[in-house]
Amino acid sequence: MNIPRMLTLAIAVICSPMGAGEAQDSAVRAPRIESVVMSPSQPQENDPAVIWHDDFDQDQRQQTYPEKSGRTTGDMSFGDSGKSLEMFYAKGSRGTGGRKLFFGDSPTYRPQVQRGDEVFDDVYWRIYVKHPIHWRGGGPAKLSRATSLVPPGWRQAMIAHVWSSGDALTLDPATGVQGDRVVTTRYNDFPNLNWLGNRPASRFQLHGSEGAGWWVCVEARAKLNTPGESDGINQLWIDGRLEAERTHLNWRGSFEQCGINAVFLEAYWNEGSPVDQSRWIDNFIVSTEPIGPVVCPRNPALLRTPRSDPSSPLPWQVELASDSNGQEIVWRSADLASPQRVVVDHESGEFTGVLAGEDALTSGQVFYCRIRQRSHEGMWSEWSPWHQPFRTTSASDGM
Repeated sequence: MNIPRMLTLAIAVICSPMGAGEAQDSAVRAPRIESVVMSPSQPQENDPAVIWHDDFDQDQRQQTYPEKSGRTTGDMSFGDSGKSLEMFYAKGSRGTGGRKLFFGDSPTYRPQVQRGDEVFDDVYWRIYVKHPIHWRGGGPAKLSRATSLVPPGWRQAMIAHVWSSGDALTLDPATGVQGDRVVTTRYNDFPNLNWLGNRPASRFQLHGSEGAGWWVCVEARAKLNTPGESDGINQLWIDGRLEAERTHLNWRGSFEQCGINAVFLEAYWNEGSPVDQSRWIDNFIVSTEPIGPVVCPRNPALLRTPRSDPSSPLPWQVELASDSNGQEIVWRSADLASPQRVVVDHESGEFTGVLAGEDALTSGQVFYCRIRQRSHEGMWSEWSPWHQPFRTTSASDGM
């Protein structure tokens, strides 16, 4: 008897090992560590290198931004309490939600400028970004930028853009200087900007499934060139790893009048969102030194992404490593039955490797997490990638 061709193909897909494996991977997808519970005080509160910090918890602090849009919300936040900045995208819209911070020698909004008696040539800025698990449409064009504003008006000597490239992020540095003159005449004066290169983009797909559903740490750096030299730097770290870098940049020619004096958080989506959706920003810091991830107690609490079926708890496991590749595993949990939270201690798991026999993580060190979960059929998912770095508190934090 001849079996119809379509039925033959269907049977082959169902019975093949690849088909079965794909079905299993889809059914038992590894979760993520959604966030961690931070120490009550963070080092930026007392760090002289920090120009600005905002966890969006204090409504009064939002009045410091001379230009802002969008709301802060307690419906979503990093950790187990607080607020975040919501960037909301109505279907077809370019988005609402942003903050403009001015500092140093900014010529505009002088009454609200932070550290207005200083000049900054090397600036780092960090945010945590969360997209919903069902985020659609890839990356909105804009996320953040640092810039040098020059009087009169909003002329720009340089811009360090952190922009989308499909599902990824990219750096897109630009200069508005020729020789020792600023040639831009207004803000975003594209005809008079010289673009310095935006490839390659990040490997990490922030706006795809890799970055959806959990808080991802995004940090950037802009270092101006020595006047007359081409030694400027633009860097991007995502989830604790260097993902993009531009070196030998000539940001400002031999122009010396102004430094970097503004950082903007932006929602703008050039093409508009395909559906109603939001993303969220938290733990915004601007500093003259590398910032890195949030700081936690030596026995931190880790929060996993929610289960698809909260009414049916299944075991999950977590491991911590002292390096981003997982070569030095220092703690392994037992099978966990709690729905979403685990404390890293000897009651929930075992310290191992260089921390064997200890009862807490080493102080002042960065650790990375990975996680897996079990299905109703008893099959373990693959381990997640190593992600969600955090640093444990130390005496130098002044906390």
